[in-house]
Amino acid sequence: MPITLYDLAGQGDRRFSPYCWRIRMALAHKGLEYETHPTGFLKIASICGGGQKTLPVIDDGGKVMSESFDIARYLEETYPDKPSLFGGAGGEAAARFIESWANAALTPVLARCCVRDIHDGLFEEDKAYFRETREKRLGGTLEDIQSGREARIEELYAVLTPLRVMLGKQPWIGGDQPLYHDYIVFGTLQWPRVTSKLALLKQDDKVTEWFGRMLGLYDGLGASMPAAA
Repeated sequence: MPITLYDLAGQGDRRFSPYCWRIRMALAHKGLEYETHPTGFLKIASICGGGQKTLPVIDDGGKVMSESFDIARYLEETYPDKPSLFGGAGGEAAARFIESWANAALTPVLARCCVRDIHDGLFEEDKAYFRETREKRLGGTLEDIQSGREARIEELYAVLTPLRVMLGKQPWIGGDQPLYHDYIVFGTLQWPRVTSKLALLKQDDKVTEWFGRMLGLYDGLGASMPAAA
């Protein structure tokens, strides 16, 4: 029986959650059979018997897991015969740092670049919830938060400096091959790619080249979700 992944979705079956993308890539890395279940914000509380608050959530033969890093650890421990997501205990610890950096430094910049665009692509029933919760979290209207976003591209470029420097020495964050570390950052950058027309990554940048290679992994899994048009 394939694993079921409850995947955050908007209009046109657009899958945009950075955390869900981390797990989609992790499942592909492991070579595990899975199916996705597109879920809007207001439907989350009703899945898997109720009680869920965020996505991704997986159901693996009745074993229900939530929180992206916990899911990745579960996949690693449950399917040790499949390719490793972390490359050992040290790799898992390093992935925790990458996750913290992506969530604390990268995500806030991106949110202020595309939060109104995300809202506009949601199911109608989810828009009021999203506006209320994000305006409370970010401290302003969606319109004001996203205003002047073009100037934040330089801020994003600076935040990505550690990744850019590292990619000058090795092809993947994971080293010679992509690991969960790569999927964390990829998912975070896939989020604005599929929700906003604003071009955030610069040409002739090592990060842009890496992101293009990430889009092509696993028969173009990332690229199979079209960019916002």
